[in-house]
Amino acid sequence: MTSIMTNTAAMSALQTLRSIDANMEQTQNRVSTGYRVDSAADNAAYWSIATTMRSDNSALSTVQDALGLGAAKTDTAYTGLESAVEVVTEIKSKLVAAREPGVDKDKINKELSELKNQLQSISESASFSGENWLYNTSSAAPATKEIVASFNRATDGSVSVTTLAFDTGESVLIDTYDASRGLLTGDRPTDVDVGGTTQTINYYLLDAGSTTAATGTAIELSTTTTDDDLDGMISATDGILQQLTDSASTLGAITSRIDMQTEFVATLMDVIEKGVGRLVDADMNEESTRLKALQTQQQLGIQSLSIANTNAENILTLFKQ
Repeated sequence: MTSIMTNTAAMSALQTLRSIDANMEQTQNRVSTGYRVDSAADNAAYWSIATTMRSDNSALSTVQDALGLGAAKTDTAYTGLESAVEVVTEIKSKLVAAREPGVDKDKINKELSELKNQLQSISESASFSGENWLYNTSSAAPATKEIVASFNRATDGSVSVTTLAFDTGESVLIDTYDASRGLLTGDRPTDVDVGGTTQTINYYLLDAGSTTAATGTAIELSTTTTDDDLDGMISATDGILQQLTDSASTLGAITSRIDMQTEFVATLMDVIEKGVGRLVDADMNEESTRLKALQTQQQLGIQSLSIANTNAENILTLFKQ
């Protein structure tokens, strides 16, 4: 039945055209944004996963910055310790040289004074971002420093932060409040053979004017310094050198760990970004092909609607005289 009140063909063509327009709008959105899942309405599950993982990646980026800052601090402290080891090694060599008969101990002591000044300079200069792990002026004991190392998400969805810890009490060279807390300012008990009898004598290398000063014997030379005293100073200096070496080794290990963690975090961020992309990114080759097909369908739909409307108009010819 042909009716001028209800154009069934036009209604069908219009419905098809609306469907094509909706599909085209979706495809154009994917092409313009580059995402197959751009909002929760597209795919709630994938959108939720992608949003969470993007947030975690942002946190990992902050961790990466924190690792960079931590690496700078440890590198600064390690460089200072490494330089201190070289200077203390030189002091040890000067003390051994002073053991030779006929050597002018006063002149060697002047060299020792300059080397001590260099140690003071190294300790005070090894500072980064307001932190110095080699020089302490506070009444409080040197603290344990923590470096943010990773951001973790457990299977139950809970999150946590992992840190790397270093006790700066192991690296402080000079403590201006309590000399005993500094590797160079504190007393170091040393067994010394004095006239065939072993005695324990405390030696310290630097006098930094600490509020609580060292009570032992300073490692310095004069014309009255005996061979027994020199042997004790050499032994004490060697002990200090061993402590410096151990501290530098610990810092070196932490530096290596930071480098490995930095590389891992960077790789992990790339993997997460790739995984999110697989969930929500649009296949641009597929979408461009689909867009071309929909454009063709749209043209055909418009033409079908035009034909349907034209058929209804043809009824007028039946009433012409």
